[in-house]
Amino acid sequence: MSAIEATTVPGRTRPKDRRQKIAMAAAEAFSERGYHQVSMGEVAAAVGISAPALYRHFPNKYALFVDAAERLAHGLLDATEGLDAASVGGGASDLDDRGPAADATDELDEARARFDEIVAAVTAVTIENRRTGGLYRWEGRYLEPDDRSRIRGDFVELTARVARALEPMRRAAGRPVSHDDGMLLAAGVLSVVASITAHHTSLPRRPLAELLLTTSHDVADTALPARVDAPAADPAGLPSTSKRELIIREALVLFHRRGYHDTGIEDLSAAVGLTTSGFYRHFASKSDLLLEACLRASERLVATTADALGRSDSPAIGLDRLVDAYVAHSFTNHDLMSVYFSDAGALPLAEQERLRTLQRNHVDEWTALLRAVRPELSAAEARFRVHAGLNVVVDIGRLLHFAPSDSNRAVVSALVRSALGVGPTYEPAPSS
Repeated sequence: MSAIEATTVPGRTRPKDRRQKIAMAAAEAFSERGYHQVSMGEVAAAVGISAPALYRHFPNKYALFVDAAERLAHGLLDATEGLDAASVGGGASDLDDRGPAADATDELDEARARFDEIVAAVTAVTIENRRTGGLYRWEGRYLEPDDRSRIRGDFVELTARVARALEPMRRAAGRPVSHDDGMLLAAGVLSVVASITAHHTSLPRRPLAELLLTTSHDVADTALPARVDAPAADPAGLPSTSKRELIIREALVLFHRRGYHDTGIEDLSAAVGLTTSGFYRHFASKSDLLLEACLRASERLVATTADALGRSDSPAIGLDRLVDAYVAHSFTNHDLMSVYFSDAGALPLAEQERLRTLQRNHVDEWTALLRAVRPELSAAEARFRVHAGLNVVVDIGRLLHFAPSDSNRAVVSALVRSALGVGPTYEPAPSS
């Protein structure tokens, strides 16, 4: 008897955790393929129940989506409950008979232990949910405003918990930070851990957890440059007057804001002052337009990488310039990059694989460069570090609203270098 047939047998007891299994199966599907590419029937089949049985738990796909997103957020909150304020080791009275130097050392050790504990808890949950953890990151735009605000509040609380463990560690080490910078560094730490949900590179669980903890410490220790509200020096330039280019530019804005599936041909046509038939004179379909945008994103990444490396005469200088170039590119083209990473799942499978190959090639370039600078890293370790750095650009860039200022770019570049484990901007030795 099949699992689906079994659900129709009178009197059969439903598993108590069926709702949770449904939510996790849905989260995995949504994370891998996107909200609009997944049907309720597919989720039911993944759990081994009938579609009517699924609807007894969730009235529609959106309700399932919200439940899955909330479970992921609550899992992280539950795992870190109280860890940001918990006492690690003895209380203050145990320090009374020690000298100032010993007190300072013990304070730093205890602060580090508290930070390690909360990062380990987040890491454990994220590794356990690695195949589902990307759900909220890209698909959260499909949430209704109230749901989005509530779940975003959960992640703000999670960030605050990490910050409350991070700030005493910095203070005890003699490198105090403001609350705002503490929150920014905490967001960077969470981005490092979350980066494993964006790729499939493999490491055994324990070495992976250790690598994420080491990388988290590197990010937490970042010396952030001062932030000033000054516009970027780069000129905006003149936009193209070509209708085809105008369609692409407006499509990126709409796809980024609403999502590919919630943007219609009529919306795109109206945004550029065309009729629907006028749109089809430039693109055969909305899918062709999306493919053009994604290929363009990939081509620009290749050009950005080639330019940075072409102006470098050592791996260290090349990596340093690549970090700055990639951050600048992401700030200038954040709509394009968002669509590239979040909407490619709407393309035909052959085109998706083509883009994945291009993305892997780009990461390979970073990985080879990082290993040339840090030869002690294995290929897998370097790859995890690279993904962590690239993830930081997206997450911290969003946090800063990709506001085009030189100081914002400098902040993100500093965090990326920390995630890579290469420290501050590379300075070549003075010539003798």
